[in-house]
Amino acid sequence: MSSILRPDSAQTTRRWIVLACAIFSVAVAYGQMAMGWGQTPQEFSADSDETLRVAGYAFSIWGLIYLGLLTYAVRQALPQTGESLLINRLGWPSAAALLGIGWWIVASAFDWEWATVVLIFGSLFVLLVPLLLNAGAIRALGRTERDRWMVVWPLAALAGWLTVASPVNLLTILTGNGSLPETPSPTVWAMLAIVIVALTALGVTVKLRMLAFALPVAWGLLGAFVAEQERNAPLAYVALAAAVAVLVGAVILTFRLRPGVERSAD
Repeated sequence: MSSILRPDSAQTTRRWIVLACAIFSVAVAYGQMAMGWGQTPQEFSADSDETLRVAGYAFSIWGLIYLGLLTYAVRQALPQTGESLLINRLGWPSAAALLGIGWWIVASAFDWEWATVVLIFGSLFVLLVPLLLNAGAIRALGRTERDRWMVVWPLAALAGWLTVASPVNLLTILTGNGSLPETPSPTVWAMLAIVIVALTALGVTVKLRMLAFALPVAWGLLGAFVAEQERNAPLAYVALAAAVAVLVGAVILTFRLRPGVERSAD
C-alpha cells in the first residue's frame, strides 16, 4: 500500500514544482495553438516526413495525456496526499519530462530542429529510466491503488507516446536535412524504427505489467499505418503488424503472467 506519511518541506516544494511544470507544459501547448505563434507541432511534424509519418488524428492523444498529467500533478500537490515511494522517486524525473515536452513546443514552433531531438529523447529517457528502475514497486501496486492510476498511468502513457514520437521526430529531421544514410533505403530505416519501437513497448510491458505504456505506442503505430497506406503500402503493413503485436502482446503480458513471480525476481 502507499505510504500515508506527510511530505516534509523539501518534498512539498518538489510537489509544487511538479505542478508548475505540468501547468507550463499544458499552457505552452494550448497557448501556442490559441495565439498562433510559430508553426504548430503538426506542421513541424509534417515537414520533411517523407520517410515515416503518423496520421494527424493520432496527435489527439495529447488531450488525454495532458489530462492525466494534470491529474497526477494536482493530486500530489494536495496536502492530504501522502508521500508514497513512487511519488517520491518519480517526482523530479516527471518535472524534467514536463519541462522537456513544454520546451519542445517552443523549439518546434521556431523550427529549432536539433533542439527538438534533444528535448524529446531527453524527456523520454528521463522518465523511462526511473519507471524501469522502480518496476518492482509498480508491479506491487494493487489494482485499486491511487498511485497506479494517478502516478504510473499518466507518466507511463507519456513515455509510451514519446517512444513513438522520438524516432519519427529524428527521421523527419534527418530526411529534411538530407542526412539520412542512403543505404539502406528510407523505407528500411522506417521499418527498423517501427520494429525498435514495438520491441521497446513489449520489453517495458514485461517489466511494468500494465497497459499504460503500450497503448499509446499501439495508437501511434496505427496512425503510421493509416498515414502510409497510399504512399508506402509495405511500410504501412509493417506498422499495422507492429501495432497488433504490441496490443495483443501487452494484453497477454499484463493479464496472463503471474505478477507475484515477477516481483520476487527483482
